[in-house]
Amino acid sequence: MVSRHWCDEAGLLTGRPRSLLSLPGPELNALQEELQPFGLVILGFPCNQFGKQEPGENSEILPSLKHVRPGGGYVPNFQLFEKGDVNGENEQKVYTFLKNSCPPTTELLGSPKRLFWEPMKIHDIRWNFEKFLVGPDGKPIMRWYHRTTVSNVKMDILAYLREQAALAVEEK
Repeated sequence: MVSRHWCDEAGLLTGRPRSLLSLPGPELNALQEELQPFGLVILGFPCNQFGKQEPGENSEILPSLKHVRPGGGYVPNFQLFEKGDVNGENEQKVYTFLKNSCPPTTELLGSPKRLFWEPMKIHDIRWNFEKFLVGPDGKPIMRWYHRTTVSNVKMDILAYLREQAALAVEEK
């Protein structure tokens, strides 16, 4: 059994604690490529509520990834959605659902000087990009702290997949 915050319920939303423009793109692309045969789908949701780190327009995000950070012609092999709020009065409904399905990763919310939403709640996303694992049935399973590395996320996903495979064998 994996020792992390597990919810009762399962696509993958993943990212890093920095702006979308500074994501370790090759790591995320590699994760998507390696685990896609097992049903993994990575989804990216840019947000500007944390230190105003994603100030550009939606039309600027992909060109910035390709030419600035990480640059070098990088193109994500996973879907990026339009920029939106993950906390506060205008938060996207998917985040209301995810946050209410899995416990927060820490009790600390962060410095209000760098957080741009109201009202602030205990289940709020703490920083760009907190991660969630969502199962094929659409039920959230796990939530990761924003500083969790892609390699640790991968280990947890693999543990979850092994656990699900073992349960499937038991049911037969």
